[in-house]
Amino acid sequence: MVRIPWVTCCLLLNLTIATHAVEWTSLFDGVHLDGWIKRGGNATYQVQDGVIVGTTQQGGANTFLCTQRDYDDFILELEYLVDPAMNSGIQIRSLSKPDYHNGVVHGYQVEIDPSPRAWSGGIYDESRRGWLYPLKDHPKAQAAFQQNQWNHYRIEAVGDSIRTWVNGIPAADLRDSLNLSGFIALQVHGTNRKEPMQIKWRNIRIQDLGKHQWKPLFNGKDLSGWHALPGGKWEVVDGAIRGTSEASEPRHGLLVSNQTYDDFTVRASFKVTRGDSGFYFRSEKSGDGVGVHGFQVEVDTSYETGGLYETGGRAWVVEHPADKKTSWYRKGEWNQLTVSAHGQRVTVHVNGQQTASLPKDSGRLSGHLALQLHGGQDMWVEYRDIEILSKP
Repeated sequence: MVRIPWVTCCLLLNLTIATHAVEWTSLFDGVHLDGWIKRGGNATYQVQDGVIVGTTQQGGANTFLCTQRDYDDFILELEYLVDPAMNSGIQIRSLSKPDYHNGVVHGYQVEIDPSPRAWSGGIYDESRRGWLYPLKDHPKAQAAFQQNQWNHYRIEAVGDSIRTWVNGIPAADLRDSLNLSGFIALQVHGTNRKEPMQIKWRNIRIQDLGKHQWKPLFNGKDLSGWHALPGGKWEVVDGAIRGTSEASEPRHGLLVSNQTYDDFTVRASFKVTRGDSGFYFRSEKSGDGVGVHGFQVEVDTSYETGGLYETGGRAWVVEHPADKKTSWYRKGEWNQLTVSAHGQRVTVHVNGQQTASLPKDSGRLSGHLALQLHGGQDMWVEYRDIEILSKP
């Protein structure tokens, strides 16, 4: 595999975006609402004087004016003018499915918040996980919104990166891959206020940047692309990689990727029946009893799962109490792990919950992936659906 330095990757990404700079497509022609569909509550949407006007109605749920088509990677720009007393938002990569809460709109929302809290430009996961990127520690972004004026949003969604700007000021910078595709929607928040409130939108345009998709790193049949280091046993059983080891084995058993990786987003499903495992990344073979040195996402039967440990270095970097139960980890069942490592930024999710975030880590920037069997323990762990996010 040819490794591309992080700085070069950033330059290539910016070049890719730049090549699409002239290919803007309008999502609203100033006359009709063709290409949009209303979902949710009882608020109304009309076209008046070349703008979309959303008007609240007392009672009812949140209401959404949704694009009829889905978008993957894109840059979205628009302007809005909002009543200072109401709440709104822009849905991106959002969904409405009959089997999810009777079709409720859910997904990423770029907040429109004229209240004193001033979280406009933050990212909320509508009808699902709640706040993903609040702006309580971002005073410049909080000050960017202008009350009783037209405000401009720029939203970039590329792979698992979602970034926002409010009137040209950077706001949210999120790494999250739960949804990579979905519709765009304009929200009117539900209210119990009798007097109607309005929000207006105009100059809604988009650049379609194609899509990212998950590419398998494990074929479900054999261990092609991987090799084992002494300690324990690795085999493929029923489409999953199964690792086992006896407590009498002092060495850590490692299944190591043949390739090395710099910047990446990888996900895998795991189930731990017995013992202490880990998902290594940016690791190098060490030749000692632990097998490799590098970053390890903790994977075991305790609630330390999802923490970050650096073998051969700083030890625990992000640690969770082993006995602190959480709603997002399912002990003894299949769980999904996602690791996003781009430059010095590392983000870890377990079952969609962010469990570790290092905005500027000092560790190594490239290396192998590896699955671990802890030495000196009775081990039984399984991994499947190991995939990396990439362009087709």
